[in-house]
Amino acid sequence: MQVASQVAATDLTVLINGESGVGKEVFSQIIHSLSARKHNPFIAVNCGAIPEGTIDSELFGHEKGSFTGATEARKGYFETVNGGTIFLDEIGELPLGTQARLLRVLETGEYIRVGSSKVQKTDVRVVAATNRELLQQVQNGKFREDLYYRLSTVPIRVPSLHDRPEDIHLLFRKFAADFATKYKTASVQLDEEARQVLLNYPWPGNVRELKNIAEQISVLASEKLITAEHLNKYLQPFSTNRMPVWTGNNSNQPEFSNEREILYKLFFDMKKDVNELKRMFVELLNNPELAASYPQLARKLHELNTTAPDLLPSPPVSATSPITPAVHTATVPLLPAGFSHPNSEIHEHIEVDESLNIMEKEKELILKALKKHKGKRKDAALDLGISERTLYRKLKEYDIEE
Repeated sequence: MQVASQVAATDLTVLINGESGVGKEVFSQIIHSLSARKHNPFIAVNCGAIPEGTIDSELFGHEKGSFTGATEARKGYFETVNGGTIFLDEIGELPLGTQARLLRVLETGEYIRVGSSKVQKTDVRVVAATNRELLQQVQNGKFREDLYYRLSTVPIRVPSLHDRPEDIHLLFRKFAADFATKYKTASVQLDEEARQVLLNYPWPGNVRELKNIAEQISVLASEKLITAEHLNKYLQPFSTNRMPVWTGNNSNQPEFSNEREILYKLFFDMKKDVNELKRMFVELLNNPELAASYPQLARKLHELNTTAPDLLPSPPVSATSPITPAVHTATVPLLPAGFSHPNSEIHEHIEVDESLNIMEKEKELILKALKKHKGKRKDAALDLGISERTLYRKLKEYDIEE
């Protein structure tokens, strides 16, 4: 807030960084309202919501007949907001060609309409925002380095709601009061236990989610004093670890917060199945009389032995994973008694793994990353592929002292 108010009086370009829903657009409005341009137009443009083929036309305008469907000339945002402020949200979604055009506007104030050769001038202050790490996109070739440094003349990082818990109840009261005025009802209040629930919830949707919850309660709550039990009905189930969260719904299907957790679930389910198969093989090979306990397995082995013996591996193979150490190793015949191989006796090293504790591995990786980057959480989080907020939560969860 202090940086936003100090930079407002200037015409410097501002880059606001933060997770989705933290209120980046609110900061752009604050900067505009405290600037000398406050009586001139302000427009917010979501760069990620405009198709790549039309974004140049939206920002810089086009001439009649410049492309199919251009039945008349059209002014772009940089022309209509001349003298004011333009807020470019999700700036990381801009195509590289549009980034080059934007860079020219920022450096010289000049632009050219699509389909025109006439250079036009504009006096617009640009405030940009993103929920991505633009430096990472620069390294990946998806964002221009010169544009990044031109945009981030004054960077402002808005922390997630979970990282500023002192704001949670204050914002809830503010939203509740606004919705009480809007719907002409009494403002809802939280008891002490409900406040603690509000503070302990991780708020993945940040301020946007908090506002939605406040509106739901304001409209649907029959009692104006909200208890913890009542509040929990409006909050999404969450887990303190990074594994999938079970919602307990009728579909009996887990919800996943992101693709990484889906992969975790898939890999560990596969590992569990493979270890179970290994255990069954060892048990069957050491106790041939138990073959009757696994009729389907025995029948399948018999089919493979008689119809496609070449499918059975003859050289010793290892079932160990490069990342998972084997604990027990036994050299046993591949086929149980009664299922002899027609060519030769086949042996295989079958290794049975102990259960893997993902939390210990995760803690170990976090400690290595912190040591590698000398305690710098931002760099460690980038190396681990997680957000700084998630790393902060993990440090508290595992009681890691920096």
